[in-house]
Amino acid sequence: MEVSRTHLGIALGAGGLLVLVFLGFLFWLSNQPPVLSRSEERDPLTKMPLSITMNPFRDRTIERIANSFIGEMRDGNCRTALSRWEKKKDYRKKRADFICDSEAQHPLISWKLVEWEDARPLIILYYKGQRYSGPNQDSTYKDLFSVTLEDKDGSWGVTKYDAFY
Repeated sequence: MEVSRTHLGIALGAGGLLVLVFLGFLFWLSNQPPVLSRSEERDPLTKMPLSITMNPFRDRTIERIANSFIGEMRDGNCRTALSRWEKKKDYRKKRADFICDSEAQHPLISWKLVEWEDARPLIILYYKGQRYSGPNQDSTYKDLFSVTLEDKDGSWGVTKYDAFY
């Protein structure tokens, strides 16, 4: 079978169109928000979506900062992670003491991002975490916790940590 110029032109045109559509999709995806979609089904207790689809091209700076903070909490460096809170003479010092005591009693094992709430200049990341149920570390439970980050002059910082123990 001979390949004619017409066949070759059709093949190259179709291939070029396919590449153009693919590059257009990538461009469109790069301009989308961090959460592409949330499931309609929600957890009856927490009202969180059962699943979310994250944009693979999102800026992960906020997630890295939150994960670093959670990692410090997990590794027993709670006082260091919350040191900025303790300098203030308001309710946050007492709250930091409570959080550190609770984290020591119910250490975090693992966590997974389950929701992203964007309310600029704040971003609230909700996680589902697995914790040991007590100092004996003989059983575990799962709970929901959140990390709030605030944009201060182009720099993100953790301003709040909420968890149920």
